[in-house]
Amino acid sequence: MLKYTHVENLTTADVERLRSLYEPLTRAVRELIDATIRTEADAEAVTAATAQIDAATARLRSSQLDGAFGVRFVTDGDPMPWGNAVIGVRNPSAPPLVIRKVSDGPASTDRYVTSDFYLGAAFEGPPGHVHGGVSAMLLDHVLGDAVSTPGVHRLTGTITVRYRRLTPLGRLHAEARITHTDGFKTYASGHIADADGITVEAEGVFIEPRWARA
Repeated sequence: MLKYTHVENLTTADVERLRSLYEPLTRAVRELIDATIRTEADAEAVTAATAQIDAATARLRSSQLDGAFGVRFVTDGDPMPWGNAVIGVRNPSAPPLVIRKVSDGPASTDRYVTSDFYLGAAFEGPPGHVHGGVSAMLLDHVLGDAVSTPGVHRLTGTITVRYRRLTPLGRLHAEARITHTDGFKTYASGHIADADGITVEAEGVFIEPRWARA
């Protein structure tokens, strides 16, 4: 059973204050990751940078959580999955994706999610292209977001990914929607696309676990 941390004393203003504090740090580390991969600086510059990074790491480790960030909830019920590998505000290894919910009508199958994002050097698999495992991770999350509703937990049961062609690094687009529901199982499909069309497709089955149904 998943454990969710409830932080009931955080207001919307508190969240925005924390976001304004930590998002610049996350962006800086994200830039550092990219710079680390692509640098051709000389030995002296690399050695000096390494010492500075070690010092910054030690400063940040002076006060830390015991374990992962988890999912926290503010007073109005909105979640804070800030450590998430795909959307995490405080996770520099996340692209991050910003997911928008769209509705074409009242039925669940009329609703879908979409995201426009950028994948740089940190997400490379084949030269100049996105690692297939990264594509699968992103689609797992986007499909999961499509089936999610407030207060209802749906976890990935199975996901099938079809790679239609290589996905180039750079600007990309993702979409996903519910196809149908069967009891505690919800089915979804989605894709990643570049400017020339779909590169990766996925279908998934998401299950409301027994402990959540109870």
